[in-house]
Amino acid sequence: MTAKKHLSTQNAEKCKGPSLLKRSFAILGPGLITGAADDDPSGISTYSVAGAAYGYATLWIALLTFPLMAAIQLMCARLGMVTGRGLAAAVRMYYPRWVLWGACSILVVANIINIGADLGGMSEATQLITGIRSLIWIPFYAFFIMGLLLWTSYKLIARIFKWMTIVLFAYVFAAFYAHVDWRQALAVTFVPHMEWSRGFLAVLVAILGTTISPYLFFWQAAEEVEEGRAKGRTPGGSKGATAGELRSARADTVAGMFFSNFIMYFIILTTAATLHAHGQTNITTARQAAEALRPLAGNGAFLLFTLGLIGTGMLGVPVLVGSCAYAVAEGAVWRGSMADKPRAARKFYAVMAVAMVLGLGLNFAGFNAVKMLFWSAVINGLLAPPLILLVILLTSNRKVMGKRVNSPLLRYLGWATFAIMAVAAVGMIITS
Repeated sequence: MTAKKHLSTQNAEKCKGPSLLKRSFAILGPGLITGAADDDPSGISTYSVAGAAYGYATLWIALLTFPLMAAIQLMCARLGMVTGRGLAAAVRMYYPRWVLWGACSILVVANIINIGADLGGMSEATQLITGIRSLIWIPFYAFFIMGLLLWTSYKLIARIFKWMTIVLFAYVFAAFYAHVDWRQALAVTFVPHMEWSRGFLAVLVAILGTTISPYLFFWQAAEEVEEGRAKGRTPGGSKGATAGELRSARADTVAGMFFSNFIMYFIILTTAATLHAHGQTNITTARQAAEALRPLAGNGAFLLFTLGLIGTGMLGVPVLVGSCAYAVAEGAVWRGSMADKPRAARKFYAVMAVAMVLGLGLNFAGFNAVKMLFWSAVINGLLAPPLILLVILLTSNRKVMGKRVNSPLLRYLGWATFAIMAVAAVGMIITS
C-alpha cells in the first residue's frame, strides 16, 4: 500500500512538472519581453565590439549593470502599475511642457537611430545567409514588422514576443563552440578592470547605454498599463495595484533583466574567446563578428550568431517604434494603445509608421546604419541620465505613487545608476 502510495505521489509530481514550468513562464510578461528586447542588434554589436577589443576584461560589467538595470526598470514597472499611466503621461502631469517634450525628443531621436541601425544589422545578417543584398532586406523587414503591428492584436504580439525570447539562447550555445578559457573568464568576471582611455570609456558608455536604454523606460511602464487594461482597469485607475501584483511584477522584471545581462555576458564571452584571442580586436559591427567567428569557431557558431542577430531585431524594432508611439501619444494626450485597432488610434500608429520610415531612410540616405549599431548605443548612454533622473524623482514622489514610493534600496540603486552613467558619459567626453 505504501509503495503504491509512493508511486502515485511520484506520478503526480511528474504530471505537475510541465504545468509548473508552463505556469512559471506564464507569470513572466512585460519584464521578460523588455529584458530580451534590450539585446537587439545594437546591443549585440556593442557586446561584440567589447569582447573583441578587450577580451574577457569587460565581463564584470554584466555584474554591474544587472542590479542597476533591474532597479530602473522596476521603478518604471511600478510607475505604470500604481498610476495606470505611462512614463510620458506621468511627466506631463507633474512637470513643465519643456521637460515633457525634451524627454520625448531624447527618446525619439535615439530610437530612430536605433531603428535604422537594427534594420541594417538584421539585413546584413540575412545577406550573410542568403547572399541577397541587404538593401533588399531592409524594406522587407520594415514593412513586415509594421504589418505585424498594424494587423495583429496586442495579445498575439505579446505572446509572439515572449516566445521569441528563446532565440537569445543561440548566444549561450555559440559560446560552447568558442573554446572559452573558463578559468580566466571567471577570474576576471569578479575583478573589475578599468582603463582611463577614450576607447574603453566609449565601450563602457555604449554597454551602459544599450543595457539601460531610454526606450526601455517608456516601454516597460506602457506595457504594465496595457496589462492593467487587459484586466479591466481604466487609465489612471490602477492605484489599487495589490502588494501581490507588485511582487509578481518584481519577479518578472528581475527575471527579465537577469536574462538580458546573462545573454550579454555570453556574447562578450564568445567574441573574447574567438576574436580577441586570435588578434581580431578591431571590429565595428555584429556582422563582422559573425563573419570572423566562422573560421575560428566553425559554422555552428557562425549560424547561431547570425540567426540570433535576425531574431533579436524582430523583437527589438517593434519595441523601439512602440515606445516612440507610447511616449508621443501620452505626451499629446492622444488615444493610443497596441490593444487598439489602427482606425481607433490613427495618430498612435502614425507615429509608429513615421519612426519606422525615418529609421528605414537612414539606410538609404548615405548613413552607414550598420556602423552606427555601436554608436547608437553610445548615444543612448549619453542621453539616458536625464531620463533616469526623471524616473527616480517620479517614483520617489508620494503625490505620484502614494504609499508605493521607492524603497530605500531601490532609491539607492537608482541614484547609483544615474551617477555611474553620468560619470562614464562625462569621462568619455573629457577624454575624446
